[in-house]
Amino acid sequence: MDLIEALAARHSVRHYTDKAIEPEKIQHLQQLVEEYNAQSGLHIQLITDEPRSFGESLLARYGKFSGVTNYFAMIGKKGDSLDETVGYYGEKVVLEAQKMGLNTCWVGLSYKKISSVMTINYGEKLVCLISIGYGATQGVDHKRKSPDKVSKTNVKTAPQWYKQGVACALLAPTALNQQKFKFELKPGNKVTAKAGIGFYSKVDLGIVKYHFEIGAGKENFVWE
Repeated sequence: MDLIEALAARHSVRHYTDKAIEPEKIQHLQQLVEEYNAQSGLHIQLITDEPRSFGESLLARYGKFSGVTNYFAMIGKKGDSLDETVGYYGEKVVLEAQKMGLNTCWVGLSYKKISSVMTINYGEKLVCLISIGYGATQGVDHKRKSPDKVSKTNVKTAPQWYKQGVACALLAPTALNQQKFKFELKPGNKVTAKAGIGFYSKVDLGIVKYHFEIGAGKENFVWE
């Protein structure tokens, strides 16, 4: 499964079976965490066999989560770019997990923070969690906006790479399925991506920018 296939197949999953993630997959996920932390400056941590964050949370029950014992704690230094960076690198983890046959869900508030299982250094912040494991289902697709609703540029007359980028961005998960983002193609193959006003919209921006890169091909444009 390549990244295009992974982003098309991946849906948010809130219910997990008790099947353990194999040690070799845990090891690979840990390696990815180390690699992405080195690239981004984030402090992502993979927490395994820890049921309390979701099992002891009334919000988790309200959010209809069950069987969650493994998750990524998305942590980084406080700053204006933190949420977007968390979204970008978190989605890299999510799609690699999908390629490995695992299921995931971005979790903004529906959990209990268990400080004893993670390290949050001075000046750092826990932005959100990403649950991971073997889903009871593969999740379901959700209604999505049309390309013209998320692009200031006329998608019909845009280059093929831009169309593909927007199409992949529309497959990205966003908080409450709000899809509050806008792309625009400018001269010199420069692309802007802006977050709207909404719940976790800057995290969403990082996620959709990574999806856009997958569809458009990083060799075809530069971010402005």
